[in-house]
Amino acid sequence: MRIVLGEFISLDGVVQAPGGPEEDTDGGFAHGGWTHPFFDPEVMGGALAEWAAATDALLFGRRTWQAMAAAWPERAGDPFADHMNGVAKYVVSGTLGESDLTWHNTALIPAGEALAQIRKLREAEGRDLVVMGSAALARTLLAEDLVDELRLMIMPAVLGGGKRLFPEDGVLRTFELASTVATGTGVHVATYRRPAGAAGSAGA
Repeated sequence: MRIVLGEFISLDGVVQAPGGPEEDTDGGFAHGGWTHPFFDPEVMGGALAEWAAATDALLFGRRTWQAMAAAWPERAGDPFADHMNGVAKYVVSGTLGESDLTWHNTALIPAGEALAQIRKLREAEGRDLVVMGSAALARTLLAEDLVDELRLMIMPAVLGGGKRLFPEDGVLRTFELASTVATGTGVHVATYRRPAGAAGSAGA
Protein backbone atom coordinates (compact mmCIF):
# COMPACT_ATOMS: atom_id res chain seq x y z
CA MET A 1 0.00 0.00 0.00
CA ARG A 2 1.08 3.57 -0.56
CA ILE A 3 0.86 6.00 2.35
CA VAL A 4 -0.77 9.20 1.15
CA LEU A 5 -1.25 12.41 3.13
CA GLY A 6 -4.35 14.44 2.24
CA GLU A 7 -4.34 17.90 3.77
CA PHE A 8 -6.00 21.30 3.59
CA ILE A 9 -3.03 23.59 4.19
CA SER A 10 -2.47 27.34 4.44
CA LEU A 11 0.26 29.26 2.64
CA ASP A 12 2.29 29.23 5.86
CA GLY A 13 1.96 25.49 6.28
CA VAL A 14 -0.79 25.31 8.92
CA VAL A 15 -3.21 22.36 8.85
CA GLN A 16 -5.00 22.91 12.18
CA ALA A 17 -8.81 22.83 12.41
CA PRO A 18 -9.78 23.26 8.76
CA GLY A 19 -13.31 21.99 9.34
CA GLY A 20 -14.89 23.97 12.16
CA PRO A 21 -14.41 26.42 15.03
CA GLU A 22 -14.36 23.79 17.79
CA GLU A 23 -12.41 21.16 15.89
CA ASP A 24 -9.04 21.91 17.50
CA THR A 25 -8.42 25.00 19.63
CA ASP A 26 -5.06 23.88 21.03
CA GLY A 27 -2.68 26.77 21.55
CA GLY A 28 -5.57 29.23 21.44
CA PHE A 29 -6.12 28.62 17.73
CA ALA A 30 -9.02 30.89 16.76
CA HIS A 31 -9.43 30.25 13.02
CA GLY A 32 -11.24 26.90 13.01
CA GLY A 33 -13.13 26.36 9.75
CA TRP A 34 -10.80 28.69 7.88
CA THR A 35 -11.05 26.65 4.66
CA HIS A 36 -14.79 27.10 4.11
CA PRO A 37 -14.71 30.36 2.07
CA PHE A 38 -12.34 28.76 -0.43
CA PHE A 39 -14.06 25.43 -1.07
CA ASP A 40 -14.79 24.83 -4.76
CA PRO A 41 -17.28 21.95 -5.09
CA GLU A 42 -16.51 21.24 -8.73
CA VAL A 43 -12.71 21.14 -8.67
CA MET A 44 -12.03 20.21 -5.05
CA GLY A 45 -15.05 17.91 -4.78
CA GLY A 46 -13.99 16.20 -7.98
CA ALA A 47 -10.45 15.72 -6.69
CA LEU A 48 -11.72 14.26 -3.43
CA ALA A 49 -13.95 11.81 -5.30
CA GLU A 50 -11.09 10.78 -7.59
CA TRP A 51 -8.76 10.23 -4.64
CA ALA A 52 -11.42 8.26 -2.76
CA ALA A 53 -11.74 5.85 -5.68
CA ALA A 54 -8.13 4.70 -5.16
CA THR A 55 -8.34 4.49 -1.35
CA ASP A 56 -8.36 1.09 0.32
CA ALA A 57 -8.10 2.37 3.91
CA LEU A 58 -7.94 5.56 5.99
CA LEU A 59 -5.50 6.24 8.82
CA PHE A 60 -6.19 8.79 11.56
CA GLY A 61 -4.84 10.22 14.77
CA ARG A 62 -7.27 10.14 17.69
CA ARG A 63 -8.53 13.73 17.53
CA THR A 64 -9.22 13.69 13.80
CA TRP A 65 -10.85 10.26 14.01
CA GLN A 66 -13.18 11.44 16.78
CA ALA A 67 -14.19 14.52 14.78
CA MET A 68 -14.84 12.42 11.67
CA ALA A 69 -16.67 9.71 13.61
CA ALA A 70 -19.03 12.34 15.01
CA ALA A 71 -19.78 13.86 11.61
CA TRP A 72 -19.83 11.33 8.78
CA PRO A 73 -22.37 8.70 9.94
CA GLU A 74 -25.06 11.41 9.92
CA ARG A 75 -24.38 12.11 6.24
CA ALA A 76 -25.14 8.62 4.94
CA GLY A 77 -26.67 8.60 1.46
CA ASP A 78 -24.13 10.94 -0.11
CA PRO A 79 -21.58 8.98 -2.23
CA PHE A 80 -18.53 10.47 -0.51
CA ALA A 81 -20.09 10.01 2.93
CA ASP A 82 -20.91 6.40 2.10
CA HIS A 83 -17.28 5.89 1.11
CA MET A 84 -16.07 7.43 4.37
CA ASN A 85 -18.43 5.29 6.41
CA GLY A 86 -17.75 2.04 4.56
CA VAL A 87 -14.00 2.07 3.92
CA ALA A 88 -11.58 0.38 6.33
CA LYS A 89 -10.29 2.79 8.97
CA TYR A 90 -7.39 2.72 11.43
CA VAL A 91 -6.97 5.06 14.38
CA VAL A 92 -3.72 5.51 16.31
CA SER A 93 -4.41 6.18 19.97
CA GLY A 94 -3.05 5.59 23.43
CA THR A 95 -6.36 6.39 25.12
CA LEU A 96 -9.16 4.88 23.01
CA GLY A 97 -10.31 1.33 23.70
CA GLU A 98 -12.09 -1.18 21.48
CA SER A 99 -15.43 -0.17 23.00
CA ASP A 100 -14.88 3.42 21.79
CA LEU A 101 -14.67 2.42 18.13
CA THR A 102 -18.25 3.27 17.27
CA TRP A 103 -17.53 4.33 13.67
CA HIS A 104 -18.14 1.38 11.35
CA ASN A 105 -15.12 -0.60 10.15
CA THR A 106 -12.55 1.02 12.48
CA ALA A 107 -9.56 -0.84 13.94
CA LEU A 108 -7.35 0.45 16.76
CA ILE A 109 -3.57 0.81 16.44
CA PRO A 110 -2.08 1.28 19.94
CA ALA A 111 0.16 4.35 20.01
CA GLY A 112 3.17 2.38 21.22
CA GLU A 113 2.93 0.03 18.23
CA ALA A 114 2.02 2.65 15.63
CA LEU A 115 5.13 2.80 13.46
CA ALA A 116 5.58 -0.97 13.41
CA GLN A 117 1.96 -1.61 12.48
CA ILE A 118 1.90 1.18 9.88
CA ARG A 119 5.02 -0.25 8.27
CA LYS A 120 3.26 -3.64 8.05
CA LEU A 121 0.22 -2.01 6.45
CA ARG A 122 2.48 -0.24 3.95
CA GLU A 123 4.09 -3.56 3.01
CA ALA A 124 0.71 -5.28 2.53
CA GLU A 125 -1.04 -5.67 -0.81
CA GLY A 126 -3.38 -2.83 -1.64
CA ARG A 127 -3.72 0.63 -3.08
CA ASP A 128 -3.75 3.83 -1.01
CA LEU A 129 -3.65 4.12 2.77
CA VAL A 130 -4.72 7.73 3.21
CA VAL A 131 -4.03 9.95 6.23
CA MET A 132 -6.59 12.74 6.51
CA GLY A 133 -5.73 15.67 8.77
CA SER A 134 -4.05 14.15 11.84
CA ALA A 135 -1.20 16.68 11.91
CA ALA A 136 0.97 15.01 14.55
CA LEU A 137 0.68 11.58 12.93
CA ALA A 138 1.30 12.99 9.45
CA ARG A 139 4.39 14.86 10.66
CA THR A 140 5.75 11.69 12.27
CA LEU A 141 5.24 9.68 9.09
CA LEU A 142 7.06 12.34 7.08
CA ALA A 143 9.92 12.35 9.58
CA GLU A 144 10.16 8.55 9.30
CA ASP A 145 10.19 8.67 5.46
CA LEU A 146 7.00 6.63 5.25
CA VAL A 147 5.04 9.00 3.00
CA ASP A 148 4.74 8.13 -0.68
CA GLU A 149 2.46 10.94 -1.81
CA LEU A 150 1.24 14.36 -0.68
CA ARG A 151 -2.19 15.61 -1.78
CA LEU A 152 -2.34 19.23 -0.76
CA MET A 153 -5.17 21.70 -1.13
CA ILE A 154 -3.19 24.89 -0.64
CA MET A 155 -5.47 27.69 0.51
CA PRO A 156 -4.83 31.39 -0.24
CA ALA A 157 -4.59 32.27 3.43
CA VAL A 158 -1.85 32.95 5.99
CA LEU A 159 -2.90 31.95 9.51
CA GLY A 160 0.10 33.22 11.42
CA GLY A 161 0.37 30.19 13.70
CA GLY A 162 -1.04 26.77 14.43
CA LYS A 163 -0.14 23.14 13.90
CA ARG A 164 2.04 22.65 10.86
CA LEU A 165 2.43 19.65 8.61
CA PHE A 166 6.13 19.40 7.93
CA PRO A 167 8.91 18.29 10.29
CA GLU A 168 11.41 20.93 11.35
CA ASP A 169 14.36 18.57 11.65
CA GLY A 170 16.69 20.00 9.04
CA VAL A 171 16.31 17.00 6.72
CA LEU A 172 15.97 17.56 2.97
CA ARG A 173 13.14 15.56 1.41
CA THR A 174 12.31 15.96 -2.27
CA PHE A 175 9.04 15.29 -4.06
CA GLU A 176 8.02 15.36 -7.70
CA LEU A 177 4.95 17.26 -8.89
CA ALA A 178 2.49 14.72 -10.31
CA SER A 179 -0.50 16.98 -10.99
CA THR A 180 -1.79 20.45 -10.28
CA VAL A 181 -4.95 22.46 -10.85
CA ALA A 182 -6.15 25.83 -9.56
CA THR A 183 -9.70 26.62 -8.52
CA GLY A 184 -11.62 29.80 -9.10
CA THR A 185 -11.41 30.45 -5.36
CA GLY A 186 -7.61 30.56 -5.46
CA VAL A 187 -6.92 27.07 -4.09
CA HIS A 188 -3.98 25.17 -5.55
CA VAL A 189 -4.78 21.43 -5.66
CA ALA A 190 -1.42 19.69 -6.01
CA THR A 191 -0.19 16.11 -5.84
CA TYR A 192 3.46 15.40 -5.08
CA ARG A 193 5.15 11.98 -5.05
CA ARG A 194 8.43 10.74 -3.68
CA PRO A 195 10.87 10.01 -6.51
CA ALA A 196 11.49 6.34 -7.25
CA GLY A 197 14.39 5.16 -5.15
CA ALA A 198 14.07 7.92 -2.55
CA ALA A 199 14.73 6.85 1.03
CA GLY A 200 11.68 5.07 2.37
CA SER A 201 9.71 5.38 -0.88
CA ALA A 202 7.62 2.47 -2.07
CA GLY A 203 9.70 0.07 -4.09
CA ALA A 204 13.00 1.55 -2.89
